[in-house]
Amino acid sequence: MFKHLKKDLPASIVVFLVALPLCLGIALASGAPPLAGLIAGILGGLVVAPISGSAVGVSGPAAGLAVIVLNGINTLPSYEVFLLAVVIGGLVQLVLGALKAGIIGLYFPSSVIQGMLSGIGIIIFLKQIPHALGYDADTEGDMSFQQADGQNTFSELAVMLGNITPEALLISVLGLAALILWERPFMKKLTLTTILPGSLVAVLLGVGIHLATLGSGLTLDQLVQLPVIGGSEYPTFNSIFRFPDFSAIGSSAVWTLGITIAIVASLETLLCVEATDKLDPHKRVTPTNRELIAQGVGNTLSGLIGGLPITQVIVRSSANIQTGNETKMSAILHGLWLAVLFLLVPEVLNLVPLSSLAAVLLVVGYKLAKPATFMQIYKRGGRQFVPFVVTVLGIVFTDLLTGIGIGLVVSVVSILLDHYQRPFVGFRYEKGEGDKPGTWHLELSEDVTFLHKAGLRQALSRVKPGGHVVLDASRTLRMDVDVRDVIEDFKSRAVEDDISLEIKSPDDAEVTWILSDFNKQVA
Repeated sequence: MFKHLKKDLPASIVVFLVALPLCLGIALASGAPPLAGLIAGILGGLVVAPISGSAVGVSGPAAGLAVIVLNGINTLPSYEVFLLAVVIGGLVQLVLGALKAGIIGLYFPSSVIQGMLSGIGIIIFLKQIPHALGYDADTEGDMSFQQADGQNTFSELAVMLGNITPEALLISVLGLAALILWERPFMKKLTLTTILPGSLVAVLLGVGIHLATLGSGLTLDQLVQLPVIGGSEYPTFNSIFRFPDFSAIGSSAVWTLGITIAIVASLETLLCVEATDKLDPHKRVTPTNRELIAQGVGNTLSGLIGGLPITQVIVRSSANIQTGNETKMSAILHGLWLAVLFLLVPEVLNLVPLSSLAAVLLVVGYKLAKPATFMQIYKRGGRQFVPFVVTVLGIVFTDLLTGIGIGLVVSVVSILLDHYQRPFVGFRYEKGEGDKPGTWHLELSEDVTFLHKAGLRQALSRVKPGGHVVLDASRTLRMDVDVRDVIEDFKSRAVEDDISLEIKSPDDAEVTWILSDFNKQVA
């Protein structure tokens, strides 16, 4: 891991800058102390990343769990009891990893995964526009269409127009200019760009403009607001930790919440793993069972010291990939920067304007949802494009998990329609001579399931009296009872309507018995 520090170090700085406001914002949206989000981010880097087998994934508190966490904190007797649920969730994830449940992620269609990436990219882009212009009514890290401030993703943009802060606008415009400039081919040839990433330049520009314009209207609400050890809220180092209340271990509500956290966090992690593996330029494959174990260890420890639930997160992971990381060292270092700078120089981090971080995330969002991606998937045909678009729209107008669920349903329906329309490997009709009925050639596939029942019944219903049917099942290895029933029903009709049949039976005994019996009855 230490061989690629030249690339991993700049990437870790970018991921750190992206993760810092997200950790604090997600904690706020979850109704938890801001420090709980920071603890989860630190553990995601220093604990989860070393155990994980992913070279590009970055873990931390996730927006997808914010509603579950908020309800849990408000419903349970205390925050300490909620922490016990987080510990239980982590232990359940360890069990899931040991049971090799990571294979679940492989059952999500690529069109849905790509739709997830593009949908999140659009959400990131839209949500960061208000922050880029200095309007921060909605917390950083909120990914839901309906926002906590009473607006939605689009109405927030209209409200924002009357609340633009000139300094924030200047910071975001200059930050975007630096990021775009750093992407130009002639700039990439310079040594400066390999040492100093464009994202860090954008942030340094923001800090410089903020310091130069102090007192001119840039309020603290538009800056990173990191808790400071030694203040009234956290007077000592030990005061930053909170511990679970194990006396509530017998509560069914705690166990229900813990299992819910485990399932949702695992699902979100596995989806993120699928997505990041697609984004990885080296196309490395993440061991998903090991990932569940890593997340389980992280969540167990996070609950033990006062942190939020942890998942692998696409926003941070995509920023990591786009900055050119090579190994998991970038994720580890990002956790180290969160810990060290929080402990040593939180006042410096509190000088960073949210508008400069918004500029970084605007670029991340655009790269995830490039128009070229939509065109590329459109050319693959409706079977891929429809679930892709539905997933994108579902994520934009609801939330991450709901949008993926809608896209998955559309994909399944698409598969069912395809099976209905094409139950055969081959299907053709030869016209007869003169008034003689033609011949129907039906070649069954290797695996004939109940999904083929409707299409097979419809095809056989088109055979007219006196016709000829060639039913080729020589390639069939398995046939469901539902399909056998369709053939059984056709037997009677074939005899009554004087339909001649030519049966090509398979070698497999499970399928042969019904077809050979069919031949005997017709004969």
